Amino acid sequence: MVKVSVLIITYNQRNFIRKAIDSAVAQKTTFPIEILVGDDFSSDGTREIIQEYERQYPGLVIGVLHPRNMGKNGGINFLETLKLAKGEYYALMDGDDYWTDPLKLQKQVDLLDTHPDYSMAFTNTLITYEDGAPSHLLNGDDMKPFYTVDDLIGENEIWFMATSSTLYRNSIREYPAWFSDSSSGDIPRLILKAKMGKIGYLPDVTTVYRKNRAGASYHDNERDEKFLRNRIQMYSDINRELDHKYDRVLRRNIARYYRMMLDAKQYEQSYFRRAGIAMKYLYLGQPGWDKAKDVIRDYIVPEPLRKIYSTIRLLPYR
Repeated sequence: MVKVSVLIITYNQRNFIRKAIDSAVAQKTTFPIEILVGDDFSSDGTREIIQEYERQYPGLVIGVLHPRNMGKNGGINFLETLKLAKGEYYALMDGDDYWTDPLKLQKQVDLLDTHPDYSMAFTNTLITYEDGAPSHLLNGDDMKPFYTVDDLIGENEIWFMATSSTLYRNSIREYPAWFSDSSSGDIPRLILKAKMGKIGYLPDVTTVYRKNRAGASYHDNERDEKFLRNRIQMYSDINRELDHKYDRVLRRNIARYYRMMLDAKQYEQSYFRRAGIAMKYLYLGQPGWDKAKDVIRDYIVPEPLRKIYSTIRLLPYR
């Protein structure tokens, strides 16, 4: 019986997918595993490589080749691939990452087997940059042996778990509808798992997370209305999922995205829409006066009034 289902989630990653699959095949375990490679209708030759591995490792590597792109930034690809997972546990890996420790799965399974109150586990990660910038570890020496929901909620976005370092109990048979609507699969998934138990941590470095500073990034999305509204909806859904236990903190988190939206490219020529967003930011975030007055001046006071005010202020100096 399969103990661990490895889920490799990929889309147009021809240059990386071999290393990802090879690192999963190289795992040394005392239990059987399966490797499900969910391909989101790649057009660059990725799925042909997956089929090659299916022939090379029949019964071990299983391609989940979707007939169309499932959308949601790979979120639906994950859900559809997970439906086929037979394991008691499942491990996630992005198609452009790879594992460096052949005992990764064994170590994490041993941890979860001996801690039934843990819902999942993660390890430390090496972050590498395709542009040649220096590599570094994701986590330092100040990590705790386990984490809870309290550690995942903050006024800013919290990230200390790389997707490819995680192992989960396969205990959520149907994810809530709001999960599928989020463009970020990691944050909602971690919240849902943390509700079910502690998140165990191993300091071992077991995986590499590739990052391309020159490519699209979170910072590119900070001026995109669609991305920001998706984040606002996601944290609103998380607030409801947690029965508003962290309402004050999450409202401030949501306010942060409204503040970013004031500079979204879609609002550059729209005074009334930006003024409305500014009011939402002030209501939810309740910032100090120094920040509030800047927002009022720059986004709520009409430009003609700002010019008159500036002129009046300068009169004594003329």
